[in-house]
Amino acid sequence: MTTMKHIDQIESTEHPKVWDLPVRVFHWTLVTAVIGAFVTNRLGVSYFKYHVWFGYVVIVAISFRIVWGFVGTYHARFLSFIRGPIQTVQYGLGLLRGQHQHYAGHNPIGALMVLALLASLGVQAVAGLFGNDEIFNVGPLNGYVSNDISLFLTSLHRKLFYGIAVAVALHVLAVFAHLIFFKENLVVPMITGRKPVYNVVDAIIIKSSRAFLAIAISLSIAFVLFYIVSNAPVPISDASNL
Repeated sequence: MTTMKHIDQIESTEHPKVWDLPVRVFHWTLVTAVIGAFVTNRLGVSYFKYHVWFGYVVIVAISFRIVWGFVGTYHARFLSFIRGPIQTVQYGLGLLRGQHQHYAGHNPIGALMVLALLASLGVQAVAGLFGNDEIFNVGPLNGYVSNDISLFLTSLHRKLFYGIAVAVALHVLAVFAHLIFFKENLVVPMITGRKPVYNVVDAIIIKSSRAFLAIAISLSIAFVLFYIVSNAPVPISDASNL
């Protein structure tokens, strides 16, 4: 009779863990927040406060991921998956030739997508905090900047959406391409944290998710954001109505 311990040992051997819990929570939290921000924006100005709250979540998540990229577990660290231009180009040419090299963490092109999404989503979310639609709503940090700067950041916030939409679409297509052409499921590992052993022969298998450290970092970032927002100057458009 196979014991549960034996099953766990087989699972750990055949599907070692590479993605820690904080990375997985970050990933799905960011997905939810981006979708929520998009939906609340489309629903109109009456949902603006919810749009802002989803923006807060994006900022905390992105900030956490940047910090975690330096202090997290092995595969979460930027140094473990960011490759040089030569290796990235070689990987891309290999894909065009039908050759696919497995990586335990992000592959070289996937790493570029991670950096692009972190940067663009971070800039868009922060810009939105200073926004001003000139009609009904202003961002919570609008009082820190002049009206001209606010309008510039509002325009940036809107325009970045289209670039982010393209990047997300490419990301989803890449996931499907890996599944169809290389029989590699990238979604399940981002849920379970585990990958088939042939993907991690060159990997350092993580033993701990460092969850308590991740919680401490997230709460610290959330507190700093809360403090900044709570102590922001009253926007000029609001002050004129006092």
